[in-house]
Amino acid sequence: MAENPREIRRRIKSVRSTAQITKALEMVAAAKLRRVQSAVANARPYLAKMQDMLEGVAASARFVKHPLLVSRPVKRTGYLVITSDTGRAGPYNAQIFRRALQEFGHRDKSTYSIFAVGRKGRDFFRKTGYPIDGEITGLPDSPEYRSIASLAEKVVHAYAEGRFDELYFIYNEFINPVTQRPIVKKVLPLTNLHAIQETSPGKMQTQKKPQYLFEPDEQEVLSKLLPRYAETLVYQAVLDAKASEHAARMAAMKNATDNAKEMIEQLTLSLNRARQAAITTQIVEVVSGAQALE
Repeated sequence: MAENPREIRRRIKSVRSTAQITKALEMVAAAKLRRVQSAVANARPYLAKMQDMLEGVAASARFVKHPLLVSRPVKRTGYLVITSDTGRAGPYNAQIFRRALQEFGHRDKSTYSIFAVGRKGRDFFRKTGYPIDGEITGLPDSPEYRSIASLAEKVVHAYAEGRFDELYFIYNEFINPVTQRPIVKKVLPLTNLHAIQETSPGKMQTQKKPQYLFEPDEQEVLSKLLPRYAETLVYQAVLDAKASEHAARMAAMKNATDNAKEMIEQLTLSLNRARQAAITTQIVEVVSGAQALE
């Protein structure tokens, strides 16, 4: 049965409108990605300098202890899982969920806690019955530190109090606008700084770390710097995840636009065939009528 040309035209119009929307969303995601990439690039030097300074402070104050530096027997694990608030981002959220479930395995749910960043992750873990100890949703497209400060402080404070014994981040690492990789990254305890504290004085001299004067004392300085550094790691991960989200959404909308264009081409071909069939039918009817009059 031949398709109705009017119905095909209606479908073409509908698909063309969809293509315009997806193209606009692709351009919006590209603009957001550029802003977040700039924020990521600006945050990395700050984080690197803070780590370098903390390494020097930790080396100078190697006899000072801090909960964030202490490795404990692991009885409970904390996971900070970063997802998006909205969809239309292709496999962005699905691959995070898959990676998280692989990490959780068949372990008893009482042995770990989840801190969810993003509405998609929060809803997924709630529906599947996983324990959520903290959440934050509605982050802006280019989040600032104050947007995640409350959750970052809560996570770091929970570790310092011993509510869990190690902390991992699960999120999509931004490689480039085409590639995002789901990773599980161990953050706490700060074993790299702890290793520097345990280094012998002779080895520390070969590293040529600057010597620091402390006011009021080493313990007070580290008690302020170490939590801020851990919270900055949370912020850096959120920025990285946001860049991955915008890149994934840009790619998904581009694919949707390309698919819509391909569908329009196929529908146009079907329309031309339907029109040709209608014209052929009319010609046959005219010829048949003329022959009947002879």
